[in-house]
Parts: sequence; C-alpha cells; structure tokens
Amino acid sequence: MAMADITVRGAGVFGLSVAWALIARGATVHVVDPAGVAAGASGGIVGALAPHVPEGWNPKKAFQFQSLIMAENWWAEIEAAGQTSSGYGRTGRIQPVMDEGEDLARARATGAQTLWQGQATWGVTDQPPAFAPPSPTGLWIYDTLTARLHPRQACHALAAAIRAKGGVITQDDSPFTGPTVWATGHAGLEEMTHAHSRMVGTGIKGQAVLLDHDARTAPQVFIDGLHIIPHADGTTAIGSTTEREFTDGTTTDAQCDALLAKARALMPALADAPERARWAGVRPRARTRAPMVGHHPFRAGDFVANGGFKIGFGMAPLAATQLAQLITTGENTLPPDFAPDMSL
Repeated sequence: MAMADITVRGAGVFGLSVAWALIARGATVHVVDPAGVAAGASGGIVGALAPHVPEGWNPKKAFQFQSLIMAENWWAEIEAAGQTSSGYGRTGRIQPVMDEGEDLARARATGAQTLWQGQATWGVTDQPPAFAPPSPTGLWIYDTLTARLHPRQACHALAAAIRAKGGVITQDDSPFTGPTVWATGHAGLEEMTHAHSRMVGTGIKGQAVLLDHDARTAPQVFIDGLHIIPHADGTTAIGSTTEREFTDGTTTDAQCDALLAKARALMPALADAPERARWAGVRPRARTRAPMVGHHPFRAGDFVANGGFKIGFGMAPLAATQLAQLITTGENTLPPDFAPDMSL
C-alpha cells in the first residue's frame, strides 16, 4: 500500500509501539488518545518482562522469546531517538526453589539450553545475589532472559521517539485519513463484545506499590506470585493483584496493603523501605488470553492491537513489528493464535 496517513487510536504500549514500527517503515502516523500517553493500564509501575517457562514449547512461547530477545535493541533505538529513558535493563530474575521443586527447576534448565538457543540461560544456583529472598532448599533459579522497564516511562520514551521522527500524538479526537489501528485496551474489548454475540475480552484490575529502595542493578524477584522489580531510577515495584470483579478500576485499596505486607515478609531487604506510591489500572485480556493483533473483526479495513494483559510490554516489540508489516505490505507473519477472530 502507499504510505498514506495511518491513525493509531490508543497511546498505551501497543498503540505507541505500532506507531513506532510504522514510522520505521516510512508511514505517516497520527496517534490519538483523548486521555493522553500512558493514561490506562500501560501507565503502571511494575514492568516485569518475564518469559514463559522453557517447557511445553508452542508458537506463543516462541514468539514471546523472540520479542524478549529483540527488546534490548528495540528500546535502545527508542531511547536514542527520543532522548528519554524507558528504564529498560536485561537484569535477569531470581526465584527460590521451593520444597520438592529442584527436579523441575533442573529439567527446565536443560530445556532452556535448547529452546533459548544459547541466547539466554535458565540455571539453578546455590549462590544468590544480595537482593534475593530466602530459599527453603538453599537453591535459586536464575535466568538471564528476564528484563525490566518502567511502564509509564517506557510509554513516554516511545512518545518522544515518535515525535522526534515526525509522528503526531494528540488528544484531539478529530478524524484522520487512511486505515486505523485500534489499540484501545479494555474499552476496545468491551466495544467488540457489544458488537458480537459473546464476550470477546474483558478488563482485569491490577494494583501495585512502589517503594523507595535502590537495588537498580539487581535481578528482579519472583516469589509466591509476587513480582518485585528494582527499577533503574532507584525505586522498587511490587505487583500485582488480579481482580476480575471491581467497581473502580483506578482506585487502590486494602489489597495494596496485603501486597506490601507479603513483600516485606518474603524479602527482608524491603522490611523498612518507605512507600513512595500506589497504582491501580485495568488491563485488557482477550478471551483466548493471547494478544489480539491483526485485522479488526468488526471494522473493515482497520486493524486491532489489544489484549496484552500482563505480557503486553514483553510482546510489544515483535507484535508491533509484524503488525506494521501486515499493514504496509499485506504480509502476515503473526501467530495464528493472535488473529482477532480467534477470540470471537
């Protein structure tokens, strides 16, 4: 197709990443979001770019692996273009090996040797870094594929890069020419549900806490369902809740207290860390739990990028690159499970 204007509706990580990938292909891009950059779920504070376990390999896991591998150069180019930090760092992840979990941990380490193609490792160690939780077995899993970024900062880094390359980002909802990419989060899923005869997707609320604790060079921690993320700016994030029923998606409550108490109990280093902020937002989850990336099922000629849920930042580099390819050339190399029709 000719490089006509392309409109991207939604200034979260999917929308901004698609806009960046389109600009790289020579398109003229307008990003529209009445609420502004990173106003929704992408404006969070956690930012764990963590892989699926290296077993039961499938196209979704392979896609995520490729996206995580390309992320380092992706974010470096964005930061260089916009002169704004995303907080990205491939600092790895540490997890305690729980009772009776050693055999599984070592089997996964063996699987990673093949599936991760020598580009990252999953190992078992008895020598953890200083910023690590106690382990009942005296063993810890350490992987070098996991990375972190600060979601809100990453979105603003994308916005700065897009503007530096001539893209337009506005809150003005006036129409533009050319096809539209709908990256409108849980509101977009609800819109598709109303256009259909069954639920296409829904919003899942999450809450998180930010602490004033500087462990910026340490690997992130995953323990008992908690993600503990040392950020490059000297803060440490704890998240997150998974709430399917809620009345207010942006208000924090006692569940943050529970997150904080659990993190302090599991990580002695955080016992006295001052609290800096709390966050709540509604993350979009498609019915299939896979991202919805491709032709829009209800808007002829348009496209959709939605359903990132908890893995949107990790999937965004490759998903955006391949969607931009589909939009500009018609060539579709996205996994079949990502097709929006799969959630219908």
